[in-house]
Amino acid sequence: MLILGINHRTAAVALRERVAFPEGEHILALKNGARLPGVLELGLLSTCNRTELFVAQESGNVDSLVAWWSAYLDVDSAEFAESLYCYRGEEAARHIMRVASGLDSMVLGEPQILGQLKDAYALARDAGTTGSQLTRLFEHAFSVAKRVRTETAIGENPVSVAYAAVSMARQIFADLSRNSALLIGAGKTIELVARHLQEVGVKDITIANRSTDRADALAKQLGCRAIGLAEIPDALHLADIVISSTASQLPILGKGAVERAIKRRKHKPMFMVDIAVPRDVEQEVSELDDVFLYTVDDLRDVIAENLKSREGAAQEAEHLIETGASEFMYQLRALDAVSTLKQFRQQSETLRDQEVDKALRALQAGADPETLLRSMARSLTNKFLHEPTVRVRKATAEGRSEAADWLRELHGLVPLTVIDDNAPRAKAQDLHNSNADPSPHR
Repeated sequence: MLILGINHRTAAVALRERVAFPEGEHILALKNGARLPGVLELGLLSTCNRTELFVAQESGNVDSLVAWWSAYLDVDSAEFAESLYCYRGEEAARHIMRVASGLDSMVLGEPQILGQLKDAYALARDAGTTGSQLTRLFEHAFSVAKRVRTETAIGENPVSVAYAAVSMARQIFADLSRNSALLIGAGKTIELVARHLQEVGVKDITIANRSTDRADALAKQLGCRAIGLAEIPDALHLADIVISSTASQLPILGKGAVERAIKRRKHKPMFMVDIAVPRDVEQEVSELDDVFLYTVDDLRDVIAENLKSREGAAQEAEHLIETGASEFMYQLRALDAVSTLKQFRQQSETLRDQEVDKALRALQAGADPETLLRSMARSLTNKFLHEPTVRVRKATAEGRSEAADWLRELHGLVPLTVIDDNAPRAKAQDLHNSNADPSPHR
């Protein structure tokens, strides 16, 4: 069991967007990656802040996964190999639980990642690339994340990338009720942005999206206006605030379009936040005067200010996660024991059936029943004990005395008392001394 990934702590947005799997290709990528030699199960999470592979392996190594990842996206692995992290076993369980609980997010405790992780699990199930190991891992992570939400204050004082973007806008504009906003995209992040903007007083909000149906549905829900992406050039100059978060693989806003909008605004400042990965706004837009362009990486300082109240809750959450990771590994080891015990039982039943069949044939041939029963019992005992006897004797001779200890524990045997050969002589000597004349010689 391992998790291989890259996130906002290990790589800048420019690199993260290059190694992110396109949203519509997750199932295809899962099916492709699951064909790798040694890969038993595969899950994939790809968001603006992280891309992670969840892998149950029979064999293989990290290098083969990195090679597949880079080949699939046509990116030289040398460009991002140093930014990768890899967790195995209990560390992997702990990591996914921290991710699900929002403790590994850019915004501490943000709830969106849990939904994204659930979506990633659903896609892996749809692709047919999950099995018992990943199913247990994901479901246990969701259970622990739920406990973190209900038993700590990690979810209080809501903060997210969307909230941080709005908080930054509040620092730039004195009275947001006088400003208009253009939101590009119609997903959950944009919905959060819109709600936060309305909470701080923004009334004039326009939502632009490639699918006008989605934009219309969200606009109707929020009580604002919807347009298609083709209408952005005519609406851009009216926006004081532009926040974009789409799944587009190409920029939505180029330098030329923004430059024309600024001229129509008579160089009135425009505040822009590009939350998307890959970026929706061309990097060159930041070179324009009167445009304040920020990416998700630029929101760190704003986010830090909003997280102080969550630090204590995060420590409580870490304790829950430690417990959850230990419980998961216990269950996983127990699952391994089940398969071993099943194999052990099948082997014993096979030996039993062989001896019963042999005895039945002997009975049919006229053998004495009592003699036959004793012979069958002796033969079964010898066959059941032969392999353990040979193995324990060999292990003990090699200095691995724990094998004998395990045998005693498995069968409830009482440890043999070690007899000290010197003990009887010591007692005899004591008796002799007690019979001696205690008085001094004269």
